[in-house]
Amino acid sequence: MEYLRGYTLKPDAISPTGEVRFTDGTNTDLMANQQTCEAYGYTYNNASATCSAFRLNTLLEANINNVNNKFNGAGNTTELGANTIQVNGTLNRLKGFNNNCLINGAANEIANGVNNATVLGGKGEALRDCEFVTSSSDGVGQYSIFFLSGRTTTDHFVALNVNGEAGVTVIPKHNGKGILYRYVIELTSYRTGGTSASGAAGDRGFFRIEGMVEDSGVSEVYTTVVVKGFVVGISFATSYVGNDMSVKVGGILDQTLDWGAVAKFYQMKLTL
Repeated sequence: MEYLRGYTLKPDAISPTGEVRFTDGTNTDLMANQQTCEAYGYTYNNASATCSAFRLNTLLEANINNVNNKFNGAGNTTELGANTIQVNGTLNRLKGFNNNCLINGAANEIANGVNNATVLGGKGEALRDCEFVTSSSDGVGQYSIFFLSGRTTTDHFVALNVNGEAGVTVIPKHNGKGILYRYVIELTSYRTGGTSASGAAGDRGFFRIEGMVEDSGVSEVYTTVVVKGFVVGISFATSYVGNDMSVKVGGILDQTLDWGAVAKFYQMKLTL
């Protein structure tokens, strides 16, 4: 099982009574706090300070895989911790610890730990929380959309959060070869405060990052679409750690700028 983004513990074992123990990759039999327990889709018991996958019931077989899930079609599968899922179609798969997801189509997949995602079409894959994915039935083309946000108060670079999740700045991408990405990231900055005498509250700008990335490298173009007021010194860029991507913005010294962005990813599987 994979670690959820932003967490250093992951479930390691479930006892016959339903108690979940965790590991940090080195140590085992660890107990998790309430935030970690519930992030993985389990129930935290404040009285006993324990994390539970199910309540022991001698009359019922414990079912920790599916809670409030609805499936219409054959061959759909879920792994541990898939809750409040609706699937219409066939051969779709949820990789575990998914909440509040919708799939309509065939042979689609939602990655481990991804919540609130929607996938339509065939052979599509959701890799990010709150992502909307639509794909061609042959799985060659896929389009997805999600959101980024953040705040700057200086001219230092800050990585934007993915879909409003504090501290989650990594945009996962496929690790396999033979995939071409084209992306358009539309950014808006809006000044809400700060002590700088240059400009005033309400200064704003609309910018665009357009790029293409494959195994051999990245090509990008940066465009200032329109600005109003003082926006001199604003900067933005993407950065990569392996195949994972982040969008970083640099603001203006002593200005509080709120940032919002729409990220549109166009993915094509190449025949090599």
